Amino acid sequence: MGWVTELPEGHSYDASVLAERPVAGITELLQALADPVRLTVVRDLAESTEPRACGSLIASVTKSTLSHHMKILREAGIIQMRVEGTRKLTSLRRKELNEAYPGLLDSILRTPVTEAVPVEAVAADPIPVS
Repeated sequence: MGWVTELPEGHSYDASVLAERPVAGITELLQALADPVRLTVVRDLAESTEPRACGSLIASVTKSTLSHHMKILREAGIIQMRVEGTRKLTSLRRKELNEAYPGLLDSILRTPVTEAVPVEAVAADPIPVS
């Protein structure tokens, strides 16, 4: 078996897990987009013309970490996933996001990336509060 995007022969996904969800409220949506790994996934999907296999999106995190981030994005209604054969394909729900929050996604995507955040920094201890 390959990456998380492939299923062993004879297995299938519960369709309800990948069912399209409504776009979340603004707080949940912004929280989902605030994480550097998830924002990288969204930027990659925004640049794609076709749905992408999960494993092709970001290589700097473990399979379980990517799975966690994809679940958060899916539950916030930012991405949609569909099964095609043994692969899960992911796409950005640009139309639905723009209907719910006009201009928000484009504003976020236009914001320049000031510096790359190492994955280790994302998983590091939180910054102490003074």
